[in-house]
Order: sequence, then structure tokens, then C-alpha cells
Amino acid sequence: MGTGFDMSISEDEQGIIPRAIGHLFSGIEERKRAAQSQGVAAPEFKVSAQFLELYNEEILDLFDSTRDPDSRHRKSNIKIHEDASGSIYTTGVTSRLISSQDELIQCLKQGALSRTTASTQMNVQSSRSHAIFTIHLCQMRVCARPELVNGEVTGLPDGAQPTTEYETLTAKFHFVDLAGSERLKRTGATGERAKEGISINCGLLALGNVISALGDQSKKAVHVPYRDSKLTRLLQDSLGGNSQTIMIACVSPSDRDFMETLNTLKYANRARNIKNKVVVNQDKTSQQISALRAEIARLQMELMEYKAGKRVIGEDGSEGYSDLFRENAMLQKENSALRMRVKAMQEAIDSINNRVTQLMSQEANLMLAKAGDSNEAIGALIQNYIREIEELR
Repeated sequence: MGTGFDMSISEDEQGIIPRAIGHLFSGIEERKRAAQSQGVAAPEFKVSAQFLELYNEEILDLFDSTRDPDSRHRKSNIKIHEDASGSIYTTGVTSRLISSQDELIQCLKQGALSRTTASTQMNVQSSRSHAIFTIHLCQMRVCARPELVNGEVTGLPDGAQPTTEYETLTAKFHFVDLAGSERLKRTGATGERAKEGISINCGLLALGNVISALGDQSKKAVHVPYRDSKLTRLLQDSLGGNSQTIMIACVSPSDRDFMETLNTLKYANRARNIKNKVVVNQDKTSQQISALRAEIARLQMELMEYKAGKRVIGEDGSEGYSDLFRENAMLQKENSALRMRVKAMQEAIDSINNRVTQLMSQEANLMLAKAGDSNEAIGALIQNYIREIEELR
């Protein structure tokens, strides 16, 4: 799950979860500051955490401080459910509200101390279970501005002021620590340790089958065996659902662990082939409000068209455009065509006038050349120009 739970150590030495937690809370603060700078209400965030352990196919609550250490050998009361949208949730699990990243790290530390560990020939302290640390994030923010028609907010009674609408967005972060696959010959496990190893391998096998089914593009229609294990059932919406998944494989540099390292890399490579399309988890009420607001805007536009006489209802109850609107549209089209025609004719007239001016200039130059120094001829030419100027006026 990422070593280095202490947030006071250097960033380079922090584990995956502390880094993710720091990024999460810094993102929350950044969104609040952005909202304030834009002059809108700051979004409200609620963060909660759960910590589960899957031991011998039984789900245990690591946040349950009243749990008897021997209860891991008894049947758990925690149940897995699926809602109408396909999201997976559990009942009977402790959920802690979190106010800061330090508090979340402290919860992680306390839960990790309750995990089931034991000694084998491979490890002095070996995890005997799979662990799932889950962070739930709920954001309530101001919706987009209501639809406007002609600069006015639609769907409100006369004189009423628009109220602030909120929408709820949800997200879930799973941090999963998978116990390593065990070969009984190498671990030397017997009795209870052997039973735990078999359970661990069964969970990993079920997860591998799910990953193979999701990653094989040629078998999209094949049933995905989520229910083969509680591990895959808990992670169902985080593998093939509306999610992004990252798998980090731990391998050994030792030659004697070559086969385990190779199998681990193959396992991770299969997970790489999973392709999911991620969308925002928006509360259904918010979606309905947005749809209704758009519908109100459309109806407002239609009402304005009826009032303006643009639309009419026929005798058979059918809707259509009025004759006046059709005639107006036709006249506007004709008017546009006439304007284009007038513009073209004006351009032709301007061209002809320019040509006439050039010819008159040439004629005047010829007359001046013929007149020479004769004052009478020049005077007659000037009088002719004066008459032409008066006519042009």
C-alpha cells in the first residue's frame, strides 16, 4: 500500500497513499480558492474513509475497535451490495469522517496495526490477507448559471429572484494491498498458514480472471466473473466500471524468485489492457434539474413565438408556423435578393461614371492642345466646363 505513512518525512520517502492524500487535500483547497476568486460560493467537501481486510474470504473491519481478535475466524456480518447505477457499496462497515490529511494518515496507521500477519519461511512478517483502504469524496458545488432567454432567467414567476442551485459529485479511491501469491513448497506453510495461503491465491486467481476478461478486446461479450471472489466483487466498479486503475507490481531482484517475478509482471501486463471510459459521477437530482432547466428554456422560446404570432395551432391540433410568419420570411428573402441586385447595379454605375470621367479628361486635353494660345478658345472651353458643372449639380 506504499511505505512511509509519516507525513513529516521528506516527500521523496513518502509512500503512495500519503502522496495521494496530500494531492487530494491540496486539490480541495485549490478549488475553494478558485471559487472565491471567481466570486461564487466555495464548494463543500466531505471526506470519509473505510479500511477492510479480506481474510479467508471473510470481510473484516479494521476500523472496528470493539472487534475481538479471534473474530476473524467467525463469519462476518459485512455485506456487499450493488445499487441501480452499478456502484458497489458495503453495509456494516465503520466509516470515519475526515477533516485533514494528518487525521486520514492516523486512521491508516491505526487500521494497519489491526491487519493479520504471520511468519513464514519466506517472510518474518507476512500479510495473510488482502487489504482495501477506501476514501470517499463528496463535493457539493453551485450549479452552472440558469438558462437565459433574452437576458432573463427562465422558469421563474414574475418578480421572483433566482435561487442558488447545487449539484453533488461523488468519487471513490481504493488503495488495495494484495498479499503476494504463495507456493506452499517455498513458504513451508502448514495448517492455518496453508489455509490462508490457499485463500490468498484463490483471490488473486479470481482477480486475474476478471482482468483477463476485461482486457481481452475480442471477448467483450464474455461474462466477467466478478462474483467468484469477494475481492473482485468489492473492486467491481473500480476495474470495469467508471474508473481509472493503476497497478504497481512488487518484484524481487533475486534469481531464486525469478518465476514469481515473471508471473507478477505478466499479471500486471494483463491489467494494462483494460480500457475504461471515465465520466463524472453526478447526482441524479442535479442531472434532472439541468434537464428540466433546458426544457423550460425551450418552452419559453416556443411561448414567445406563439405570442409574436410566429407559431399557430391548426384546426386538427397540429402546430406550425403562421401564414404571416411565412409571408414575412418570403418578403425578407426577396428584400435580401433586391438589396444584392441594387448593390450590383450601383457598382456597375460607379464603373461607368469612372469611365465617363476618363473620356472627358481625354477630350479636354485634346481641346487644349488644339486651342494653343488662343484666349477665345480657352474662354469658350472654360464656359463649357462651367455649364457641365452646373448640370451635374
